[in-house]
Amino acid sequence: MISSFFSQSKPINFVVVSIILFMVFGITRFMMLDTPTDTFSITKQTLLFGVCLFSVFIFDFLVNKNNLTKKNSYKILVYVLFFAILPETLLNPNVLIANLFILFALRRIISLRSKKEIKKKLFDAAFWVTIASLFYFWSILFFILILAALIVYVITDVKNWLIPVIGTLTVAIIGASYMIVMNIDIYNFFTNLVDVSFDFSSLNSKRIIIGATILLSFGVWSLFYYIKNLKSKTKNSRPSFSLIVIAAIIGLVIIVVSPVKDGSEFIFLFAPLAIIMTNYLEVISEKWFKESLLWVLILTPMITLLL
Repeated sequence: MISSFFSQSKPINFVVVSIILFMVFGITRFMMLDTPTDTFSITKQTLLFGVCLFSVFIFDFLVNKNNLTKKNSYKILVYVLFFAILPETLLNPNVLIANLFILFALRRIISLRSKKEIKKKLFDAAFWVTIASLFYFWSILFFILILAALIVYVITDVKNWLIPVIGTLTVAIIGASYMIVMNIDIYNFFTNLVDVSFDFSSLNSKRIIIGATILLSFGVWSLFYYIKNLKSKTKNSRPSFSLIVIAAIIGLVIIVVSPVKDGSEFIFLFAPLAIIMTNYLEVISEKWFKESLLWVLILTPMITLLL
């Protein structure tokens, strides 16, 4: 039974999830891209897969470290299955890298609840979000999550509110210096970087429509129970769970404003939705229902591959 196998957190679970991710990554790159088989291309694809796999590791670490779910492997299974449901997220290298940096930032943001090394964590979070924005500009919206963390964790020292700005300026200064040395036109770079579109016609494909519908339907349904169960969480942990909801909302906004809507922009929803869905799976008492939900997530990408 799928639900029983992933109900615990063991190394074998991570191995299985890694194999699933490898298969999804390989099939996606083979079917959707005309990738050459020279040494450079193979090395590039290997590095990109490494980015995807490392993102799973970071996601698992931040969830376990901050007790955002119970000790199980549902979260990483759901996270990887989201890639399978919307494989377009694996086609854009810049988005994959930006998502990894956002996970770095999310790890530092959630850990603010300990009230230890606040300045360092705020600097790191802003630093990673700003770097992510250089690869995918609209990931800069996760800066809102830093401000939200300052509010929900009741961090009132004015100096702490200035730290994220310093983190962003650090990246800006380093980036500008690099562009000057490399003779890169800074104005043109940022002009091309900042763009917005509300044209969703490019998402009009059966695979993306089905994948997005499954993702959002399960997400909204799980969110209802997630918010309902917030009252049962300890007072100290509620702010962290609230930040996950805000992160999901930011992910939705990125989908809406994304200038190039090719499906890859959905990746920023994966981490918060995986946490929300895992919390829902943990409270389902009917084992058959939990099993059914997981099988829907598993079978959906198999069905969409035939379309």
